[in-house]
Amino acid sequence: MSKKPADSTASADLPLPHADRPISSAPGHWVLARAGKRVLRPGGAALSAAMLSHAGLAGADVVELAPGLGRTAAEIIKDHPASYTAIDRDPDAARRVAAVIGDLGTVRQGEAADTGLDDASADVVVGEAMLTMQGDKSKAAIVAEAARVLRPGGRYAIHELGVAPDDIDEEYYTQLRRDLARAIHVNARPMTAAAWRGLLEDAGLVVDWVDTAPMALLKMSRNLRDEGPGGAARIMWNVMRDKALRARVMEMRRTFTRYEKDMVGIALVAHKPEAGSEAAPEA
Repeated sequence: MSKKPADSTASADLPLPHADRPISSAPGHWVLARAGKRVLRPGGAALSAAMLSHAGLAGADVVELAPGLGRTAAEIIKDHPASYTAIDRDPDAARRVAAVIGDLGTVRQGEAADTGLDDASADVVVGEAMLTMQGDKSKAAIVAEAARVLRPGGRYAIHELGVAPDDIDEEYYTQLRRDLARAIHVNARPMTAAAWRGLLEDAGLVVDWVDTAPMALLKMSRNLRDEGPGGAARIMWNVMRDKALRARVMEMRRTFTRYEKDMVGIALVAHKPEAGSEAAPEA
C-alpha cells in the first residue's frame, strides 16, 4: 500500500488547542494561531530552516517534541528521514500533526519529559518554542529525556526565545519576564544564549551550532516572509474583525515592541558524544 504524502493544509478544519477557552485567557501562541498565524517560532521560518539544515535529517530517525501545528513536521518530512515520531501532550495538537504528516510518520500523545521511547532510539530530536514555556526543573527534565533518547552522535535541535546580552541586568530581566507572562498568559522563561548553551551542556551534550534572529512574530515584514502575502492578509482580516482577538494581539505586540531590543529567537544544535569521548565544544 502506498503511503499518503504529507499535506500542510490537511489539518485546517480540525480544532486548535485551547479553542474552547476565551481569547482573553488563552495562551498567546494559540491566540495567534486563531488569528491565522501558522509560523509560531520566535526567530521565524528562516531560523527554523537553518536549524533543521544543521540537524542532519535525511535518513535519520527523527523525534519532534510538542510539534504544535505541524509546520516543522512538514518540513522534516520533506527531508526524507528514515522515520518521524511526534510527541505532544495536547490531543488536538496531536490530531492536527497526524493530519499533516499522513502515513509518513507516527504521532503519540505524551509528555516531552517522559516520551516512553526506548533509550538510544533516535538520531535527531527536535523541539521548538516549548522549553521557553517551562520552569528550570522542567527544562532540565526535557533536555535529559532528549539526551536519553538520542543515540551516541545523535543531534538535539532547539529553537527558543532568548534574551540578550548574556550579562543582562537581573532586575530588568525579571521585569521583562513578568511583562511577557502577563501578555501571553504563559509563564515564559526565556534565557540568555549562555544559559541555553549551559542547559544542553549540563545534560552531557556538546553544542555545535548557535544562531539568532530578531524576535519579530508580529512585525509585518516577518509575517510577509513567513506566511506569504495571502497569509499576512488573512491574519490582518481576522484581527480587524474580532474585537477580543484584536485586543489580545495588540497587548502582545506592545510588549514585544517594548522589549524588542532585548529578545531574540535563538536556535542551537548539539550532539550526544560517543561513549568515552569528550568532544570539544564549539569555540
